[in-house]
Amino acid sequence: MDLGIGGRVALVTAGTRGIGLGIAQALAAEGARVAVAARTEADVESVAKTLNGLGVAADLLTEAGCRHAVDSTIHNLGPIDILVNNLGTRSGSSWSDTTAGDFEDAFTGNVGVSVRMTQLVLPSMLERGWGRVVVISSVYGRESGGAPAYNAAKAAEISVVTSLAREVASRGVTVNCVAPGSVLWEGGGWDRRQQQDPEGIAEFIWRDLPLKRFGSVPEVANVVAFLCSEQASLVNGACVAVDGGQSRSNI
Repeated sequence: MDLGIGGRVALVTAGTRGIGLGIAQALAAEGARVAVAARTEADVESVAKTLNGLGVAADLLTEAGCRHAVDSTIHNLGPIDILVNNLGTRSGSSWSDTTAGDFEDAFTGNVGVSVRMTQLVLPSMLERGWGRVVVISSVYGRESGGAPAYNAAKAAEISVVTSLAREVASRGVTVNCVAPGSVLWEGGGWDRRQQQDPEGIAEFIWRDLPLKRFGSVPEVANVVAFLCSEQASLVNGACVAVDGGQSRSNI
């Protein structure tokens, strides 16, 4: 299927490893001109070379960093047609070690960055009458589970997507959310946990993952690429679970 995004300019946050890198690769494979933004200059430059795209070193937890990522992409590639908000941060692990400050940090590193980046690119998308915004939430944004602050922040991202999508759809911009389940990639959280406690992780897989395996980065990235496409024109305000049936939410 031709996704119809050849030549479109895409910006992927936290796009140098894991799911973000997979998304950048999937968009580039469809002919999009891809910029990746992350904190480490060597990483963004290395990834940009493999994509024949652009790497922007920026601290996206700051307003200046977000503006730099957007301005650099526009200056080097042109107006942004596709924004994938992949950056997400964690604070605390349970109620016993989670403070009010952890909640503030989690909202800043998830909702705050997604909202700021979206607000920076949205006016141009609306003016040109076409745009795709995708936010990467989590299975634990759709239902209770995981670290409390992260859970709340990811749920808030879904709320933002639903609200914004209804407001901008009539002007050619769709806004959607993807909620990955447990995805294994080298150097990621599940990879570290599996090395530390292989028996415990094997039990988790058997108990909680209906497919009896972790998800992979391409399985998430391909769904995101579709949501960024011309073919997904009727998908708006959705939160698409890409979790192999891991979540138990009825909605």
